[in-house]
Amino acid sequence: MLKEYLISGILLIDKPEGPSSAQAVERVKRILGARKVGHLGTLDPFASGLLPLGVNDGTKIAQIFLSAPKSYQGVVALGVETDTQDTTGKVLEVRVVPPLGGKEIEGLQAAFTGTLSQVPPMFSALKKGGVRLYQLARQGKSVPRAARAVEIEQLRLWPLGTAEMGFEVACSKGTYIRTLAADMGQFLGCGAHLKSLRRLSCGHLRLDQAVPLGDVERLYREGKIALLSMNQSLGHLRQIRFEGRSLSRLRMGQQAVLAELGQPEAREKMVRVVDSKGNLVALAQWGDSRWRLFRVFAPH
Repeated sequence: MLKEYLISGILLIDKPEGPSSAQAVERVKRILGARKVGHLGTLDPFASGLLPLGVNDGTKIAQIFLSAPKSYQGVVALGVETDTQDTTGKVLEVRVVPPLGGKEIEGLQAAFTGTLSQVPPMFSALKKGGVRLYQLARQGKSVPRAARAVEIEQLRLWPLGTAEMGFEVACSKGTYIRTLAADMGQFLGCGAHLKSLRRLSCGHLRLDQAVPLGDVERLYREGKIALLSMNQSLGHLRQIRFEGRSLSRLRMGQQAVLAELGQPEAREKMVRVVDSKGNLVALAQWGDSRWRLFRVFAPH
């Protein structure tokens, strides 16, 4: 049974290579005995690193983290193209890797920093006609995919021997790092695929805050594992306190009371509303020149 101090919140997991995000979710759900557990942004099975999990009401803020910027580190293997654009796929072509000096690395970083047009890979969970693209890809099919804009905020590259590159990247939601690796290979004229990937951050949540997946059961038994509270998890949002009648009206979902929030600060799209004890009561979102309730949370 879930312990009282673990009722709802965010558990930061360091997922190892191997299990899928869904498998990690089911494992944690079983260990905690939670009613609901869901990931706040999937990681491929071959990837490792930060996997934020929403526990019970924590699943209600998944959308915020799904749309948050992410950062990663990893290795790109040059000269080998695969059908999945990563190390799990079938080799399609092998080519000679050109020499990579400082000038070439700088040119590559410049070319792949900023707003890029990226075509999602066939081996992805996107749908075409109601069917997942990876299901079509496994049947040997390829369908047209519309390119979409992604933002590479920072990209740092360095050579690892003659046929590999290390990288760190900070990027917008929807960026496929596998595709970034493959596109860099095309730019160099030799092809490439993603050899390894580790997620470092999701929004303001960081890997150094995470618990290794393999340690969750032991730490839970010892009472040494704790969730980030809903309020802590959303600490990057401005906090506004409601009390008395205003708080009661908010809990009943009355939108009019949000007029008390006033105007948003510069580029502000969402704020968190708390009670006098600092418990998260609601999230309000700015749009069409007014505040609207995004989520209301039940008191515990």
